[in-house]
Amino acid sequence: MQEKGTISIHTENIFPIIKKFLYSDNEIFLRELVSNAVDAVQKIKRLAALGQYSGPLGEPLVQVSFDKEAKTITISDNGLGMTAEEIKKYINQIAFSGATEFVEKFKDAKDANELIGKFGLGFYSAFMVADQVEIQTLSYQDGATPANWICDGSTEFEITDGTRTERGTTIILHVNADSEEFLDEYKLQGILDKYCKFLPVPIQFGTKKDHEEDGVDEDDKPKYKEVETVNIINNTAPIWTKQPADLKDEDYLAFYKDLYPMSEDPLFWIHLNVDYPFNLTGVLYFPKVKNEFDMQRNKIKLFSRQVFITDEVKDIVPEFLMLLHGVIDSPDIPLNVSRSFLQADSNVKKINSYITRKVADKLAELFKNDRPGYEAKWSDIGIFVKYGMISEDKFYEKAKDFALLTNTKQEKFTLAEYKEKVAALQTDKDGSITYIYTNDPAKQDAFIQAANKKGYDVLLMNSPIDSHFVHNLEMKLEKTKLKRVDADVADKLIDKDEQVVSILTDEQSAQAKTIFEKAIHRPDMKVEMEAMSADNLPVTVTMDEFMRRMKDMSAMSGGMSFYGAIPDNYKVAINTNHKLVSRILAADGEQQTMLAKQAFDLAMLSQGMLTGADLTEFVNRSIELI
Repeated sequence: MQEKGTISIHTENIFPIIKKFLYSDNEIFLRELVSNAVDAVQKIKRLAALGQYSGPLGEPLVQVSFDKEAKTITISDNGLGMTAEEIKKYINQIAFSGATEFVEKFKDAKDANELIGKFGLGFYSAFMVADQVEIQTLSYQDGATPANWICDGSTEFEITDGTRTERGTTIILHVNADSEEFLDEYKLQGILDKYCKFLPVPIQFGTKKDHEEDGVDEDDKPKYKEVETVNIINNTAPIWTKQPADLKDEDYLAFYKDLYPMSEDPLFWIHLNVDYPFNLTGVLYFPKVKNEFDMQRNKIKLFSRQVFITDEVKDIVPEFLMLLHGVIDSPDIPLNVSRSFLQADSNVKKINSYITRKVADKLAELFKNDRPGYEAKWSDIGIFVKYGMISEDKFYEKAKDFALLTNTKQEKFTLAEYKEKVAALQTDKDGSITYIYTNDPAKQDAFIQAANKKGYDVLLMNSPIDSHFVHNLEMKLEKTKLKRVDADVADKLIDKDEQVVSILTDEQSAQAKTIFEKAIHRPDMKVEMEAMSADNLPVTVTMDEFMRRMKDMSAMSGGMSFYGAIPDNYKVAINTNHKLVSRILAADGEQQTMLAKQAFDLAMLSQGMLTGADLTEFVNRSIELI
């Protein structure tokens, strides 16, 4: 049998368009062809199970090989094969039913995956790297004869009797000059590892070696080089395809090491398994994140029927869980998926909500069943929980029961527990509770100690996300304010309308203010005289909570706000009841200035704000005073 024909297509030649447009994504040809081969093997197994095929199945297998000298890549399977009529139907007609539309619309597509998936061009992705493609196939059907299809990348093809003697299909790509990079063991191995590592049918990969000379045998049939057998390169039954009851902790940890060989063991994991209203399996791991907030993204791998699609899962996985690791597999997400599809698909939105709920349920379970263990993991878990509470109201509602606040004594409380702890002492005159926090306990130690002396508790808020979390808590918690411990002197952090009497007269207070203003002489430092406890520091430098938050937000947006750059603006609180202030008033003029400057520099030093020439001057002055 010999037949020549033209592929039914309105444009003169679609292949140069495919090659040109899809060039940057050309490695997916191997994913497409291997996936097709796997499908063919699975289909023959299904037919046998249904009693529609009674012949020998053999061991399911897909072979991938290459021949550098002959410049060929071969994908072979022992699946259900095709007849000549089926080749004409599936390869020549169906694949190109959308060809005209393809030509009209390819310019608007966002990526190669979108085109291939939308127009059924999976097989024809072979022409991204080949200038001739050959199919050798033998159908499973009784009495079928082998067929051979050859196309040189034009719209013309040729079908002849084939030479294959066993059921299945072999596709031979004659690699073009521009794509010889793929005639490399490490290149092909890398693509197979990326896309085919967990396919459900065993895949062999190797080079070809000669066992006979090329040419024809005594029956005038072509001789093909045989594949050098190598180990199977894929795990056909990864853990997400199994039931959680059949797995041990060691299985989950071993799989994690397989995915991320250099990573520490994860904290825990969640096994996803749902079949309604969508199909989804997978395992998500909570890694040890610490403060590497932006370092661990895009570690979740998305699969469709065990074929790798992408690790860009932003629309499938909630933003706050992008730091998780692991795999998600859903046949409801097509293999050739585009970003625009992910954003629009209703199943994707359902999957997103499902994952959020599963994570919340898992965390709640851990907290309830083993609070000490949960608290021990909080430094790692906290960043996920806080991020989720900030970004999703539904997650906040669940997480408020297992989110923890940590104080400077490393004690941990739920939101409800902490409110109960501080309500009695930290409620202001208007009935609002003030939560006091530090983002740098070493730098703000003097302020923490001053707050502790008054019986106030100080929270630790020093993770990369805590500045946002503080704002979120203020929005969510009723009649609750949050103030950084250095936002004011301890006596003024919580306004209880308690009056402290100053030992200085109004005249002495005004005189002391003038002395300090002269000594400091900085426009960003506003001097204020305040009557405080005598054991408080003589001078304290603070920045108002609102002003500092504005500056922090401005810094995150490149140093500019709606109003332009926000200047520094500090308050210098002079404790009128401290004996050093009385001593300064009693000193001579020059001594007054020096002592006032010394007291101010000590306050700056305690904040880590004394640097450069000011620090050098302070050291020299201290030596002189001693």
